[in-house]
Amino acid sequence: MSTKDTASRIIDAARACLLADGYAAMSTRKVADQAGVPLSQIHYHFGSKDDLIVGLLRAENEGRLERQAEMYGPDLPLSEQWEIACGFFDEDLASGYVRILQEMTAAGWSSRALADELKEVYGAWVALLARVAQGAGKQGLSLGGFAAEEIAALVSALFVGAESLILVGLESEKVPLRAALRKVGDLITLAEEQSRCGRDTRIETDT
Repeated sequence: MSTKDTASRIIDAARACLLADGYAAMSTRKVADQAGVPLSQIHYHFGSKDDLIVGLLRAENEGRLERQAEMYGPDLPLSEQWEIACGFFDEDLASGYVRILQEMTAAGWSSRALADELKEVYGAWVALLARVAQGAGKQGLSLGGFAAEEIAALVSALFVGAESLILVGLESEKVPLRAALRKVGDLITLAEEQSRCGRDTRIETDT
C-alpha cells in the first residue's frame, strides 16, 4: 500500500470514528484499528489526534468550497444561488460533513491547533460569501446599507447556527429551521424584483 493510500485510509477511518463516537471519545488507537494499520502509522502521517482531525477537516472542506465557488460562478440570480445553497446544506447534513464541522468547532474552544484551522475554514467561506454579495451589489441589488463583509458574516452565522440547532434535534414544526432558511430566498427574489423595477423606471425616465 502506498503512503498516499495509507493516509487516505486513515482519514476515512477518522471520519467513521468521529461520526460514530464524537470527538471526545475518539482516539488514535480506535482510528488505527478502524483503518487496519499500526498506531505508529497515524503518528507518522499526522502526528497528534488534533493534527489528524485537521487533516480530516481539510479533506472534507476543500471539495465543498470548490463546489460552492463553482455554483456562485455562473451568472445566476442570487435567489437561485440561495436555493442551490440550501440544497447543498441538506446534502451536507445528510453526509455527516456538518457533524464533523460542528464537532471540530466545539473542540476548537479548547484546542488552539483546531481553533486556528477553523478560522481558516470559516474565513474562506466568509470571503466567498463576501465576493457573492459584492457581485450582487454591482448588479444593482441593494445591500440595505450593509457592507458585503457584514452580509457574509451574518449569512455564515445563520447557516452555522442552524446546523448546530438541527444537530441537537431542535428542528420541528415549531422551529422550522430549514424551511425558514429557504424562505430567505423569497426575500432575495423580492429584492431582485424591486431592483429590476427601479432600473426599468430609470430607463423610462431617461428616454
